[in-house]
This record gives sequence, C-alpha cells and structure tokens, in this order.
Amino acid sequence: MWIIKIGGSLLGAPELSRWLEVIVKYSNGDIIIVPGGGLFADAVREVQQLTNINDAVAHQLALMAMDQFGLLLASMNAGLVTASSELEIAELGWQHRAMVWLPSQMILADHSVPKNWQVTSDSISAWLANKLGAEQLMIVKSKPLIPYQKKQSNPPQQLVDDELIDGQLINYISGKKYQTWLLNKVEYSIFEQGFNLKNLQRSGLEIHTNC
Repeated sequence: MWIIKIGGSLLGAPELSRWLEVIVKYSNGDIIIVPGGGLFADAVREVQQLTNINDAVAHQLALMAMDQFGLLLASMNAGLVTASSELEIAELGWQHRAMVWLPSQMILADHSVPKNWQVTSDSISAWLANKLGAEQLMIVKSKPLIPYQKKQSNPPQQLVDDELIDGQLINYISGKKYQTWLLNKVEYSIFEQGFNLKNLQRSGLEIHTNC
C-alpha cells in the first residue's frame, strides 16, 4: 500500500489534477490520498487568533479542514472515493478503488495523538501509514527540493527547521518498515507509467531517521 499526502499548497496548481489522474489510473485499491489542510487550515489558525480558542478545539477544526480539502479533491476526479474508517478503507480496497482519506473520525478517536499544531497533515499521513502497514509514504510539497536532492544526506532536523516537514513526523516514522519520501509537485511525471519504486528512488528525497 502507498500513502500519498497531497499538500494543501497544491490547491490551484495545475499539477494537482495530474497527481489525481495518475493515482486514479494506477490505483488497484492500494493507494490512499491523505489531504493537507491548505486554505481551510489557515482559516482555523485565523479563527484561533480572533477568538483565543484552545489548541484542542483548533486541532479538531484543523482535522475537519483536512476533511474539507479531501472532499474537494474527490470532487475533482470522478475516479476518487472518500473513506473515513478502516472498514471503509478495506471495503474500497477490495473494490480496487482510488481513495481519499477523511481523517477526522479516526484521528479524534485516538487520544494518543497530540491535540496541538505540532501535529500537521505530514504526521497524520504517517499515522495512517503505521495504522495500515503501508509500504511507502510519499509527502508531496510545493517547495523546491533540488537543494536537498543534491546533498548526500539531509538530517531530519534540518528538514524540520526549513519547514519542509513538521516536528512530529520523525517520531511517527522512526523504526518503521516503510520508506518515507518527499516529492515536489511536478514529480507526478515519474508515475505516468505506473507507481514504480525504482523511479521513486531516483527522484524522491528519502527521509532517513538515522541521520
């Protein structure tokens, strides 16, 4: 199973629809999109500043913001369906469907997940990868990755400091069997002939937690 987190920063970018197209084309029930928060999550941050609601409430609203972006993604391609529970994921997997996960129901039921802004959609995608025993986790960003791809190693803390990943992601992926990758939004092109690990290894930026 491949978990692909689509950042909210892709909203409005032409690459977004291309990602959805290749996922729908090649999914055999084994690819799940995790939506970012994007503008919807930004609205929650603004509301928190205006009202001083606590982080726990803001966390709940931010998860619902991810749901909203997920519903939007599903509406952009008729081949996508949404799933909110493990049962729905399993059933849609048996039907060989391409899925967009709406995270609020499952995350709110897990009280071990910190209820603050330190946990963003990056970490939530890793939470799902852990839950489902995924083989690959891909996090798609709008920020350029070329400076990092040219380096032989990129300490995870540097990626956090540069705001490429959230600070909790490393805790979620450390010691896991699956590989975690950062990709730029233009790199949908490496999957135009199918989801191939060799191409992913050639173009993706792997996050090594033992750096």
